[in-house]
Amino acid sequence: MAHRLMRARSARRHLRGIRITLNLLLVLALAYTVTITKALLIPLVLAAFIGLALNPIVASGARLGLPRWLCASVLMIGLIAGIGSGLSMLTQPALGWFHEAPAAIRSFVPKMKAFMQPLEAASRATQSLVAVQGSRAPAPNQASLAINAWDVVATTPKVLAAVLTVVLLVFFFLVYGDHLLRRLVEAAPSFSYKRHAVSVVRSIQTEVSRYILTTFLINLMLGTITAGMLWLYHMPDPLLWGAVAMLANFIPYVGAITTTTVLALVGLINFNDAGSALLPALTFAGITAFEGNLITPMIQGRRMRLSPIAILLWLLIWGWLWGIPGALLAVPMLTSAKLVAERVRGWRWFALMVQR
Repeated sequence: MAHRLMRARSARRHLRGIRITLNLLLVLALAYTVTITKALLIPLVLAAFIGLALNPIVASGARLGLPRWLCASVLMIGLIAGIGSGLSMLTQPALGWFHEAPAAIRSFVPKMKAFMQPLEAASRATQSLVAVQGSRAPAPNQASLAINAWDVVATTPKVLAAVLTVVLLVFFFLVYGDHLLRRLVEAAPSFSYKRHAVSVVRSIQTEVSRYILTTFLINLMLGTITAGMLWLYHMPDPLLWGAVAMLANFIPYVGAITTTTVLALVGLINFNDAGSALLPALTFAGITAFEGNLITPMIQGRRMRLSPIAILLWLLIWGWLWGIPGALLAVPMLTSAKLVAERVRGWRWFALMVQR
């Protein structure tokens, strides 16, 4: 009897080891699949989030008796017009900064001379040692930042195709989202399953929509306040840096640090006084600290708060898999996964792990 129990325990341990190995292989296979199909998945995920954020507006129009396709069409036309006008305003300043980057860096280096003196002394000592040995390394060639016309021509069709894909997916999500939900409910085996499916999907849809729309509005206000603050400080192109602050704030912690660093560099390039140069960056750091620690938790509530460790790990994973788009979409995906895990049996441990 004891020998049989030992054999059963050994078999369970072997099965547990096999299950862990298979789960690890499944995770690796999913990561590889997500990486090689990112050109397909990134527009799909982006369109799904935009559709969820805009769905309450279309649903409100439908409750008033308006066709969903009409509400979705008007909303998409307004959205495209707004984004197009914003891009037309920001493209020229962004290209100007890109082209003037080498000259800006050359003007920035003398201003940092006081901080660079220890490094210059070490460099002179190294050069003297090399001169004594009778050898001198060749000076590296400076890389040019010129934009090739062929690169623009080759990249434009891909960008237009991705934009058109996102626009069409968002439109069809808005028009046929409820139809897909009804099909999902019809596929449930029993009435109790149908009712549970409707409750789970509706609650997830409502909470994810509220989260995405609220986050967008908070980041939009942050970008607007940042642009106004930079305009008061006489910083060049305040709308451009306000837009950068808005987009970067979708990446918690990393986005605020990156924007603060960029504003500090721009201030040091454009102002001779160190106090005036660093004042916009310090003000922005105070604004983001106030927003991240008071405004966002107060509006979003404690249920939407995520662990900083989980956020950073999620950013590392999706930034590694998808690059910058993955970093921008990482936190909305993590929040959505948390909301789904709270309502799916067997996955509540994940919601507890990522919650603050």
